[in-house]
Amino acid sequence: MAGCAVAGPVFLGAGIAQGLARNGFDFTRHAISQLALGDPGWIQTVNFLLAGALLGAGAIGLRRLLRGGAGAGATWGPALIGVFGASFLAAAAFPADAGAGFPAGAPDAVSLSPHGAAHMLGGMVGYLALCAAFLVLAGPLAARGHRGWAVASRLVPLGILAGFAGSAATVLAFTAGAGLGLVWLAAVTVRLLADAAEDQARIES
Repeated sequence: MAGCAVAGPVFLGAGIAQGLARNGFDFTRHAISQLALGDPGWIQTVNFLLAGALLGAGAIGLRRLLRGGAGAGATWGPALIGVFGASFLAAAAFPADAGAGFPAGAPDAVSLSPHGAAHMLGGMVGYLALCAAFLVLAGPLAARGHRGWAVASRLVPLGILAGFAGSAATVLAFTAGAGLGLVWLAAVTVRLLADAAEDQARIES
């Protein structure tokens, strides 16, 4: 389950570091996915693969933690996060298209290729699954007395979708929406892990 807690920070940290280091990359014009292009692109491809593996392992751990729980959260929450993890593996297999002058020498206009379309479709499915996961995980959070967390888990999907909608104006909005989802998943995971640790401590005392 800890994989869900570290996947987001690791992925975002590696992406930001690459974006700052890569010549010509501009967070207001280029998506983090485009870092997989060019000679150093293998670093971002590995970043996608690592995030997908961490999320998949975390989804399995979450299923074990919520096993026996009532409601959709116990069943669908881990499954939907598993779908989200799979979308990162798809992103590694189907890289984004070059465009907006990145990598160096790429045209400003983006021409959608089959692998670019697959990349976009995988990301869309993955983040819709994550939004749905937050909605169903609000139930287990509320059942544990974390009503504020439950309310936030119902509101965060709106922020994610608003970021994606704002990508028409600036890619930075898309990056912010995607980052919000990864950060909130990490936060929810830490909250549930803390509950599990407290329950274990009570059992042992």
